[in-house]
Amino acid sequence: MARINLLPWREELRNQRRTEYLTMVSICVVIALLVWGAIHWHFNERIDYQNSRNDFLETEISKLDKKILQIRELEKEKERLLARMKAIETLQTSRPIIVHIFDELVDSLPDGVYLKEIAQSDKKIVIKGVAQSNARVSNYMRNVEKSEWLKNPTLNIIQTASEDGRRIATFTLQFEQTSPEADEADEEGDAS
Repeated sequence: MARINLLPWREELRNQRRTEYLTMVSICVVIALLVWGAIHWHFNERIDYQNSRNDFLETEISKLDKKILQIRELEKEKERLLARMKAIETLQTSRPIIVHIFDELVDSLPDGVYLKEIAQSDKKIVIKGVAQSNARVSNYMRNVEKSEWLKNPTLNIIQTASEDGRRIATFTLQFEQTSPEADEADEEGDAS
């Protein structure tokens, strides 16, 4: 007699394959989710680490910017102090010069010439005065040319007028202040 298997073996085989398939799919999904989670966590950690580094760099940059500002302020202060020192040094070296200039003004002044006003701007000196004649003004200019402390006399204005029956000449004379020590140093520098 022929054996007939009436059990639904094909259906059991199909169900077994389906459960194996679903188990494999669910395992793959779980593994994929775990891998995705690990990758996501790893990159979030890297992003957080980089953000913390960026924050650290920004705080250090702001500290350095403050230090740079302090350095610039110190450099400005240094420049101001150096300018003050230079001004004081210039005043110290030029202090005796004005004495020599006044001495030269008196020594080079001929009889019949009177000074009314003296003004100095840098190394330029402007003198306004009264003379008994034009010849006395020219004599004064020659005396200024001979001076060691004064040079380049230039007559700007000379006007002749009568005052109390006398003829007088009002003049404006301009010349430059010089220092014999500075001229000697320049000549020695040119010679070498």
